[in-house]
Amino acid sequence: MLAPRRRDFRAALCAALFFCAAIMFAGQVAMADDGQTLITAASRGDVGEVKALLGRGARIDGRDGRGRTALLAATHGNHVEAALLLIAAGADVNARDDIQDSPYLYAGAHGRTEILKMTLSAGADLKSVNRYGGTALIPACHYGHVEAVKVLLATKIDVDHVNRLGWTALLEAVILGDGGPVHTEICGSCWRWAPTRRLRTVTASRRSDM
Repeated sequence: MLAPRRRDFRAALCAALFFCAAIMFAGQVAMADDGQTLITAASRGDVGEVKALLGRGARIDGRDGRGRTALLAATHGNHVEAALLLIAAGADVNARDDIQDSPYLYAGAHGRTEILKMTLSAGADLKSVNRYGGTALIPACHYGHVEAVKVLLATKIDVDHVNRLGWTALLEAVILGDGGPVHTEICGSCWRWAPTRRLRTVTASRRSDM
């Protein structure tokens, strides 16, 4: 009667070992994908999956074939909740892809206003520039993203920055805009802010020389 019990014990032990090995293998696969699963989930805006993957230790700074991080993929789709989770987990808001876009720069250029605000709170580099040498403000003005422009103008971003084409944010709004109410409002905002900042800079400089 002892032999059958031993066989049952050995069978149960083998099953338990196999189960543990399967779990370990699954974990190794998840770690070996360099964050690709997280990027895919973020690009879909799958908040539940993003949260689960982060909880399992998925690589937050992994890159896909275009050099995008999970946060940039979420920003492309304007998936605000997924972006919030990733930023809270420590995702780099200034990480660049293969064409020099970062979550911050892309959010500003394409009017992803809520994500833009989050990147600014998480340490966005206001001096960073895109592949054309422009700050986030310049394409925001070009494409007529009024709310994004307002958010950026409320920071210390350089309103008079000149890109490699020789254009400022105001010039792009005037030359590339359609002349409608949206670009008219943007031009007015840039015009009001730029002289005010120059005046403050000159005043501060004079005070320091006294």
